[in-house]
Amino acid sequence: VQLQASGGGLVQAGGSLRLSCAASGRTFSSYAMGWFRQAPGKERLFVAAISRSGSTTNYADSVKGRFTISRDNAKNTVYLQMNNLKPEDTAVYYCAAPLYRSVMGYTPIREGDYDHWGQGTLVTVSS
Repeated sequence: VQLQASGGGLVQAGGSLRLSCAASGRTFSSYAMGWFRQAPGKERLFVAAISRSGSTTNYADSVKGRFTISRDNAKNTVYLQMNNLKPEDTAVYYCAAPLYRSVMGYTPIREGDYDHWGQGTLVTVSS
């Protein structure tokens, strides 16, 4: 599977961005999807995950109420809407997909649950 993330950029604190991740190479609607981020000099951390149908989502505490993950299975794309951005949200954001087909409602949060990664898109939030 190939994952292509886009939508990053420079935004002021309090602003918004929407990231997109286009998938190709297999049946998109059979797999959960996730977003992770990695700040400079730090480890990659979970941000959000969505089940194969989109009915179940999971968020890191640090982004709850500000970020929304969604997907359009007809377009093979997962999104991350980021509102009220803070300087500490500055990071490279990665979309990810697991190796095996996902059961309904599955929203993996561990990095090890994912096998396929996009190239990352940089989000910079200025204060």
